[in-house]
Amino acid sequence: MRFALGLGLLIAAAAPVLAHHSFDAEYWDDKTVTLTGYVTKIDWQNPHAYIYFNTQLPDGSMKEMRFELGPPYALVRGGWKKETVKIGDKITVEGAAVAKDPKNNWVGAMQSTSLITATGQKLPTR
Repeated sequence: MRFALGLGLLIAAAAPVLAHHSFDAEYWDDKTVTLTGYVTKIDWQNPHAYIYFNTQLPDGSMKEMRFELGPPYALVRGGWKKETVKIGDKITVEGAAVAKDPKNNWVGAMQSTSLITATGQKLPTR
């Protein structure tokens, strides 16, 4: 009984570690993009915050992108508030890493990536 309980606690403690991923496994750090669009959803959560936004492609079609930022505590240290970006806001994501899997409409924040608000405020993203 004690073994089963101990094993269960060990698995529960390891779950958050298993859920986290390596940046290098998901994104190309040498392929970056700058995208402008309108926010459709915001997930202010640990271990990463996410902003979803629609951007217009060169052919005129729209595409929803997922922008992975750093953790909320780091964003707050960089000047963010939970209300800094709202649904419907126009944003520019500058210098974000491109997802390695071309099927994923994802971009990821690196130390050099910035988010620029419609008012021109430039914020760190990690």
